[in-house]
Amino acid sequence: FCPLPETSSPSLKTGAYVLIAVGAVTMLMGFLGCLGAVNEIRCLLGLYFTCLLVILITQVAAGLIIYFQKEKLKEELSLIVNNLIQTYDPLNEEEKNLQDAWDYVQRQIACCGWEGAEDWKTNAILINKSLAEYPCSCYNSSEDYVTDSGFCTKGLPSNSTVTFADWPVHQQGCMNGVEKWLKDNLGIILGVCTGVAVVELLGMILSIALCKNIHSEDYTKVPKS
Repeated sequence: FCPLPETSSPSLKTGAYVLIAVGAVTMLMGFLGCLGAVNEIRCLLGLYFTCLLVILITQVAAGLIIYFQKEKLKEELSLIVNNLIQTYDPLNEEEKNLQDAWDYVQRQIACCGWEGAEDWKTNAILINKSLAEYPCSCYNSSEDYVTDSGFCTKGLPSNSTVTFADWPVHQQGCMNGVEKWLKDNLGIILGVCTGVAVVELLGMILSIALCKNIHSEDYTKVPKS
């Protein structure tokens, strides 16, 4: 997998590594569950049930942590995004993936900057160019084509007195845009989370039911390598 960017906060790094670990455990758990069901091995079905239970508890705990620590996470995200905006450079290949991800967010949510478009006034390149360019992914028009990333001049006055107020960009900050998106899609998010939890519960119930139907363990059924 790709290395996490250096601008990531400790909390986000920890969360990413936890998700990677959970994904690996889930794959292993699915394999053990199939092996236990096909060969009717109680210990593997018990291990499958235990893993599902641990994952379900972890998901609930993660949800609670995100809910009660949301202000701290918002502050950390603010620091990350503002640092990204200040150092944004289309020619920087080392940060290209992170910059492309942020451009995608600004295009999809129709926002600019973290708290607002003025955040981009702190970008070193734009300052050197006297704000005569603006981030392309902030372009506020669905009719004209503009580059997905980097800096643009399209739509700016041709004179040399261009100011921040002349930028044809979205004024809404991405922080408010993301919060609005979450509120608008809260039902879908909760539905997906509930669906995942139900599937996990069904897996636990079925593994216990199958385990009870197996009268005795027979390790001779384990496939030989």
